[in-house]
Amino acid sequence: MKKISLFCDGSSLGNPGSGGYCAILRFGSTERIVSGGMANATNNQMELLAVIEGLAALKEPCDVTLISDSSYVIKGINEWLDGWKRKNFAKVKNPEMWQRYLDVSKIHKVHGIWVRGHDGHAENEMCDKIAKEEATKIKLMES
Repeated sequence: MKKISLFCDGSSLGNPGSGGYCAILRFGSTERIVSGGMANATNNQMELLAVIEGLAALKEPCDVTLISDSSYVIKGINEWLDGWKRKNFAKVKNPEMWQRYLDVSKIHKVHGIWVRGHDGHAENEMCDKIAKEEATKIKLMES
């Protein structure tokens, strides 16, 4: 299995509001950036969508180290997901998105690592910048 680093971040202008996400996939010296946005999204939705779209971009099963400043995403993946599945996502926010995460992650081995946001982590800062740019594009299209 290829070892991949997946750095990601999400942004919402208004929360909910115009949203953007960014994922940077790294394999050795090769990088790929996946980004986009949507109207009327929360920050947590964009954080999770960054992970989903990043994983969906992988073409084969991989050992993925996910690096994010979102406690929601990291704890969701590392700690809460098994319990949520057992309870059929009862009382869980964004259940459709978590189902999509399960679909795109099932062929991969994913482990999340939390990093402090806005703390000088180069890839996290880059993802934050791109996610905000994507959210701003959506906001401008709406006005």
